[in-house]
Amino acid sequence: MTQEKLTPADDQGEETVPITLHLREDLHRAFRRCTWIITHETGKNQIEIMNEMVNDFLTKHGC
Repeated sequence: MTQEKLTPADDQGEETVPITLHLREDLHRAFRRCTWIITHETGKNQIEIMNEMVNDFLTKHGC
């Protein structure tokens, strides 16, 4: 088992771990566009937005 490389801490001081998703090109563009829009509308950073998106996904699917 390989160890994930941790990235710098987010705004809450928690270290983050990168993940890789394999998506269709249109979904990738939509994800990037959505995170960019939310970042500029809310002032939150990209890591916060990504954590919220994953948390929402997991909650929606009961994980």
